[in-house]
This record gives sequence, C-alpha cells and structure tokens, in this order.
Amino acid sequence: MTTIEDTNTSQQRSKAGNMTMMNMVGALNLAMDDALRTDDSVVLLGQDIGQDEGVFRVTADLLARYGKDRVIDTPLAEGAIIGGAVGLAIYGMKPVAEMQFSGFAYQAFHQVEQHVSRFHNRTRGRYPMSMVIRMPYGGGIRAVEHHSESREAYYAHTPGLHMVMPSSPRNARALLLESIRCPDPVIFYEPKAVYRSFKEEVPEEPETMPIGKARIAREGSDISLIAWGAMVRPALEAAEDLQNSDRVSVEVVDLLSVSPMDTQTIVHSVAKTGRAAVVQEGPRNCGIGAEVIARIVEHGLMHLEAPIKRIGGYDVQFPYFARERAFLPSAERIANGLREVIAFE
Repeated sequence: MTTIEDTNTSQQRSKAGNMTMMNMVGALNLAMDDALRTDDSVVLLGQDIGQDEGVFRVTADLLARYGKDRVIDTPLAEGAIIGGAVGLAIYGMKPVAEMQFSGFAYQAFHQVEQHVSRFHNRTRGRYPMSMVIRMPYGGGIRAVEHHSESREAYYAHTPGLHMVMPSSPRNARALLLESIRCPDPVIFYEPKAVYRSFKEEVPEEPETMPIGKARIAREGSDISLIAWGAMVRPALEAAEDLQNSDRVSVEVVDLLSVSPMDTQTIVHSVAKTGRAAVVQEGPRNCGIGAEVIARIVEHGLMHLEAPIKRIGGYDVQFPYFARERAFLPSAERIANGLREVIAFE
C-alpha cells in the first residue's frame, strides 16, 4: 500500500503503478471495496445502501460481493443507524454508516454528540470508537430542502471527532480508506456536486493519505486561497482566470480535513505570498473560514500585507432551484474577492 504525501507531482503519482480514470463515486466505492476485502471487521450500514446501492450508487455491487451481513440495509431511522454503529464499534467492529444526505443527520446528532464523540474519553481509552459516518453534503444538484446544506462547522466544533472533506476522486479514495482504519470517529463529508463532475487517475493499488494534512493544489506567489471540499474546483478556476487576465499568481491550499486542521501548511503559504483569502460553501457566520482566518492571525499576522478576504455562502437557508447558483461561490465571485485583496495597499 502506498501513502500520498503530495499528489501534485507526476513523479509521486507514478509511484502508485497502474492507474484508472474514475469519478468520485467510483473512487469511494473502490475504497469501501478495499476495506471490506482486507478487513473482516468492516461493515457498511445505511438506508438503501444494499439492494438499491445507495441514492448516488456509491455502494454499487458491494452487497453482491460481500453479502447482507457486511452491507446492511437499515430502516429509515438515522438515530438507529448511528446508534447501531456505536454498538458495533464498542464490540470491535469498524462500521461505515451512511446518511443519505447530510441534512438528514440532524435526527442522529444526539448519538454523534453524546456517544460517538465522547465514548473513548468516557471509558478513559478502554473502548476506541473506530467508525466513519459518510454524508453527501452541499449544493449544486438542484435538490430540495435539507439536501444541500454545508454544515461542517457543527462537527469540527465537536471535540472527539475528525472532520474530513475530500475534493477529488483520488484524495477521496485515499482519505476514506484512511478514515476507516482510523481508531477515532470520522465524519466524512462527500461533496455531491463533485461526485460525477470530473474524473482523474486513481491507482489500482490501495493507498491512503494522512488525516489532518492539507495539500497545495496549485502553487502560487502573490496570494493564498484556502478552500476545501466542493469549493476547491471553483477556487482553481478562479486562480486560472486571474493568472490569464491579471497575471496574478494564486496559491490554492486544499485543507482536505477541517478537524484536525493543518495550520502549518496554511501559515507557510501565507508567509510566502503575504496575502490571503478563504472560500467556503457554508454560511459566512461562525464558519470554518473564520477559524482559518483566526489561525492565520495568531500564527502569521506579521506576514500579512492586506486584510484577509472571506468569500462564502450567505447567512440564509440554502435556497431552492432558481437561486442555488446565486448562493454558491462561483469562480467569478472568488476571483473578484481575490482582486480586492491584491488591490489593497
């Protein structure tokens, strides 16, 4: 098995051997297949994940390969799904529970807060809580209410949880496999707008990457742009636009996990560029962007040549179809925010 340290260079990518082009749905499916095949303690559970293969077909073919004792269809009861996963984890299994949409997880939040995040501490380390809760999150698919939220701040704020947010097929596969093997509970937010939006090379050989380590998605020298999850794609588009139109070199930092957060990589980037902006899909108030900015101020204030720009969703409920695009930060809105920071003197 290989470990991704940095997927930016062709040399490091070539170490993985044979590669296959796939989208994020295929990559996540591959990660769960890897885990089920190599570890008998891994089980999947969730509503419609078996016979119907999940709403987005992320669990396609896994019931046929591993049977109903490993891929478990549950009732429509989110609290029971997570409560059952807690019991499995206590007895040494490694459950991977799916919430059909992140907006449905509120019915299980009492289990997450009161048991998933606390049980290891409550038992003074006697019982690790090795489990993953997968949640498709975010907008971009013209869904109805409770299907498009980006509420990662709830979980990142909760001690005892890891909060992982991949941005591409390859890092999604590597991070999900690492999350399943992690001894601590992981909330795994999957950007459903990215599920089938593009493909990239994913190695046939299983690989992992460390939780809590950001990556430099694009090298730059004039300004640092910090993003995560679904926002990495428009961030990269904005960086390309500014390079072509304004000759501004934008460095894009992809957090990959928001708890733990890779403060070192963020501050190192800002120390190089002297300017920074943060883009988040969720509402502006008390979001992860505020935490990123706080860490830059705490650890890198003297490197800054301009105020930090925060770009994100608005402090309203996620809108319905006709206003969805207006809510989500676009490449154009991100680029305009970057221009404000660059223009500051």
